[in-house]
Amino acid sequence: MAHKFDAKNKHKLDNATRRRLLPPEETLIKLGLQQGNIMADIGCGIGYFSIPACKIVGEMGKIFAMDILPEMLQAVEININKYNIVSNIKTLLTTENNLKLEDNTISFAFISNVLHEALDKEKLLNEIRRILSPKGRLAIIEWEKIQGEFGPPLEHRLDKFHLMKVLDKIKFSNISLVNIGENFYGLTAQK
Repeated sequence: MAHKFDAKNKHKLDNATRRRLLPPEETLIKLGLQQGNIMADIGCGIGYFSIPACKIVGEMGKIFAMDILPEMLQAVEININKYNIVSNIKTLLTTENNLKLEDNTISFAFISNVLHEALDKEKLLNEIRRILSPKGRLAIIEWEKIQGEFGPPLEHRLDKFHLMKVLDKIKFSNISLVNIGENFYGLTAQK
């Protein structure tokens, strides 16, 4: 059984330690998010990455803040109002393997510390591939497969090299590792 994040702990998703270890704006830029991108933040939680992504993609871009938990999307809506974001973000309630977007509509798919929770990782990655536009990019952040004081148990963490092989198997190209610090790794790939 996959380790699932409990929405009761959503307060843990934004704190000083997380901002030091995984600064959202800097991390998104490092992973290749650019002005004008149409981004799907899959498993967006409280909008930790969605909100800063709005600034990066600018008025010509768009963010789909997507989660399977309505209480997470409510937190995103609160943050949208708090930061007075009016034009380029939309919340979307999804299911694990139905992202509820048309084929080929997203230029940048982003999934941070969520893939290890998926019951069928390959099926979810194929669903992400479906919504990506031709040459669209996928960026993944996951916990390093090490024992740490934060994050899921070691047995639920994903080995980055195994994940790279899965991405290759389902026809992603230009798969690259991105250094995100000692606790996390980043992977980018292209449809």
